Amino acid sequence: GLVLGIYSSEKDEGAAQLTSAGDAFDRLVSGKLRELLSVCGPPLKKGKTRIFHGLHQDFPSVVVVGLGKKNAGVDDQENWNEGKENIRAAVAVGCRQIQDLEIPCVEVDPCGDAQAAAEGAVLGLHEYNELKQKKKPVVTPQLHGSAESEAWQKGVTYAEGQNLARYLMEAPANYITPIKFAEHIEQKLRSFSNVKVHIRPESWIATQQMGAFLSVAKGSAEPPIFLEIHYSGGATNDSPLVFVGKGVTFDSGGISLKPSSGMDAMRADMGGAATICSALVTAAALKLPLNIIALAPLCENMPSGKANKPGDVVRAKNGKTIQVDNTDAEGRLLLADALCYAHNFNARAIVNAATLTGAMDVALGSAATGVFTNSSWLWTHLYEASILTGDRVWRMPLFEHYTKQVTDCPLADLSNIGKYSRAGGACTAAAFLKEFVTASHWAHLDIAGVMSNKDEVPYLRKGMAGRPTRTLVEFAARLSQDSNN
Repeated sequence: GLVLGIYSSEKDEGAAQLTSAGDAFDRLVSGKLRELLSVCGPPLKKGKTRIFHGLHQDFPSVVVVGLGKKNAGVDDQENWNEGKENIRAAVAVGCRQIQDLEIPCVEVDPCGDAQAAAEGAVLGLHEYNELKQKKKPVVTPQLHGSAESEAWQKGVTYAEGQNLARYLMEAPANYITPIKFAEHIEQKLRSFSNVKVHIRPESWIATQQMGAFLSVAKGSAEPPIFLEIHYSGGATNDSPLVFVGKGVTFDSGGISLKPSSGMDAMRADMGGAATICSALVTAAALKLPLNIIALAPLCENMPSGKANKPGDVVRAKNGKTIQVDNTDAEGRLLLADALCYAHNFNARAIVNAATLTGAMDVALGSAATGVFTNSSWLWTHLYEASILTGDRVWRMPLFEHYTKQVTDCPLADLSNIGKYSRAGGACTAAAFLKEFVTASHWAHLDIAGVMSNKDEVPYLRKGMAGRPTRTLVEFAARLSQDSNN
């Protein structure tokens, strides 16, 4: 199969314009492609397709996809590069049509941006069907032509990173337990000589005095794991970028039990750990010239005779006591200890990701990841990275106003929920985490709203989204360029 792009005409009456690859193919078939496009209906709109059979012996099926306007660039209102997003969406829909025809290989027009085209193809074809007997045919996307092979390969690597996060988040919680998660990531990194993986057991966690993390884990029969990964892509004495990810492989809510409706989606409550670990795997594959450390506290949050009870007080690694007023606000307990530990590494920046609050989903929905940060320098890098990837971020407030709501607590230094309960829930959660941070460049990414995809991102199928893995990778790449300038 072959997927080719076509631009919308700038003026309504003008003829649509093929990409350079489309032009070349049209010459190859003596102008038949243009002829067919002109007689089979109005010009193709953005994201719409036409399929032609029998045009060329090498390509029994050719899908032409609408790319929208040719010179679409950064849209300041949308905060993304519209041209790149159009390519991702168009290529994804074209590749899926080839898959529906059960054709095992598809060549993809680079459409003027081979990286975006590769991302659209590889993200658009991904589907979790490990446990089904009937699977969709596997389709291998390849670049059509050889002009942009390096950019294409980069796009494939970015997309495969996000697909790894999607795989981990989508898999059932009895398949991705804390230890299985750690082993899966370790296996992905086995071929890299400059990566060290430490799978820390419960006994190590106890010696680190991570009382907040252990208090969550003790409710489950599955032992907790603290996954620590060091990627050494930079000079030995370069300060690392430290990623921290919430790794609750299943979240029942604990004693503060969640409603049963939709609870199955809580297999993806380790989305923070999945995205940061996948970003490190991708950085290693891209050979990015910087040092990265990924830290993932992994456990389940379950109700049992040993579980945290509302009103219990636990002690975090930095000595602060926490009143657990709601056992379903458990992610911040894991992160509190992991963030304290992250300060051991003289980090250039600490970035944590977590499916932390339903309030974040209420605030932004699936449009963007909420970012709370004490550093405008860090924010700018994350924001600029997200414009390129189309997986957007939005800055949220980290006001003292919210800190007062978590520090005004009857029994301990902090409450794990704000005293006004649901009001500003994502903001009080961020304020809680800030109590465990002394680094001057720290960002907390609340990814609860972008955890899954229904139909909002056209190049992702329905299911767990693996967002914002590509933005984290692009951010790391920008940081590595910064170091080398």
